[in-house]
Amino acid sequence: MLKKSTISLQKSAIYLIKNWRWLLRFYVAWWLLSLILPTPQRVLLGPPQQVEAVKPHVCVHTRLIDEVDEWKIQQSLKLVREMGADTIVELFPWPYAQPSADTFDWASFDRIARHAENQGIHVMARLGLVPEWARSDVDSDFSTLNYLPDESFDEFGAFVEAFAGRYAGVIDHIIIWNEPNISFEWGYRQVDAAGYTRLLQAVYARAHAANPNVVIVAGALAPTLEPAGSPNGLSDVLYLEELYRAGAAEYFDALAIHTYGFTQAPQAEPALDRLNFRRAELLRDVMERYDTPEKPVYITETGWNDHPRWALAVRPSQRIGYTLDAFRWAEENWPWVKKMCVWALRYPAPVNSYPDNFTLITTDFQAKPIYYAIQAYARGLERSDNLWLPAPIE
Repeated sequence: MLKKSTISLQKSAIYLIKNWRWLLRFYVAWWLLSLILPTPQRVLLGPPQQVEAVKPHVCVHTRLIDEVDEWKIQQSLKLVREMGADTIVELFPWPYAQPSADTFDWASFDRIARHAENQGIHVMARLGLVPEWARSDVDSDFSTLNYLPDESFDEFGAFVEAFAGRYAGVIDHIIIWNEPNISFEWGYRQVDAAGYTRLLQAVYARAHAANPNVVIVAGALAPTLEPAGSPNGLSDVLYLEELYRAGAAEYFDALAIHTYGFTQAPQAEPALDRLNFRRAELLRDVMERYDTPEKPVYITETGWNDHPRWALAVRPSQRIGYTLDAFRWAEENWPWVKKMCVWALRYPAPVNSYPDNFTLITTDFQAKPIYYAIQAYARGLERSDNLWLPAPIE
């Protein structure tokens, strides 16, 4: 065996000696190509912009954090501004900013904040996901990025404190976690409203100390009908009740919810056994029952899907009509809703499945008809048959 290995090494050495000229040529060609490759597009901020719209509750959820090219962040936010939305919801993953316990890298967060501020857009930051070092007490090979051990709540609180202080005045709304009432988002564990309450407690005072104007937003609760004891999650209505019973009301300033329409019109009546847009009213009933009507609600994900082969989708024309009717319903009936954020503006890359049909613009920045419909609504235009007309002057 040793003799065969020696012979093999000798043959490799002979091959390299005989072909060194070709190897050198390959290296030189690679080096020359590297010199002529285009440099990354330079991005200039330009003068500060302002959103011109008359519907302040219009908002959209973006997916900017995973953009490689900075110009795509700028272009996305320009389209948000031109659509008439003055607020976005964006994910800021903890591992991106704190790759190790004693190291911070804010670069990817800074460029989003910088461009949003330049476009005159407010940011609601959704903080979540867990770096590997904060999962050291569990086998990281068998835990997910959503698994946050109780022992790391203080570390997450310190991260939120640092984030709140760094972006005070630019990002003043912070959503703690995402959909904690479903197992997947809680690290594939049994959901635990008392545990999420402890997480809010670990964050609340520290964030307010770093930024007295910060708004700590609980949730955002996922729409689901899962019963108590289900391994998959818990009904958003039941989970919110458990949060109040656990004392969470002291540790959040507002509530974020997700309310999708699925195949139903936005006017469809809500019910405990039904998922639709007006399910938000059931959650508001819980808030009022526990004497917290002063806390506002932010709908941080909503919308309809128009994929031709998804069972929970609607036709493209229905999607447009339902979305606009939902905005009108919230405006006319829900004074407690401060923002209604459509999921989603654009994905960094196509999914090649039904989620692509939630977006308002394509990955190559082609606006869909629903984008222009929301733009017209946000600017105060009214629909007449198939035309958008200026709002009547009273």
